[in-house]
Amino acid sequence: MQEQHLYDYAVIRVVPRVEREEFINIGLMLFSKRQKYLRMEYHIPVEKIHLFAPEFDIEQLEINLASFDKICSGKKDGGPIATFDIAERFRWLTAIKSSSIQTSRPHSGFSTDLDKTFDKLYTELVL
Repeated sequence: MQEQHLYDYAVIRVVPRVEREEFINIGLMLFSKRQKYLRMEYHIPVEKIHLFAPEFDIEQLEINLASFDKICSGKKDGGPIATFDIAERFRWLTAIKSSSIQTSRPHSGFSTDLDKTFDKLYTELVL
């Protein structure tokens, strides 16, 4: 029997008009403390976002998501938060925010293959 790994995941959402509280799922983060695993991917559906808010700044969204990715990956140019350990980075990225990039509450599960689980959740929840 393969070992089961506890994981948490959160869906990354863009909120084109924060005052309306409508969102579009654009990415996913999956975290496993024991496996020291933290992965993030995103896809920006420009046309869909512009249906909600034609004036929405896609370029700024790309810059902000790149920062999320640098923090998630622990890259040196990701600023001081990118130097936190994996669990702290995941908690910071999934903290409640009132900005145009938000995340769902973290959800938990068990997986024998974290990459496969990530791909399945990303396909189901984002694409």
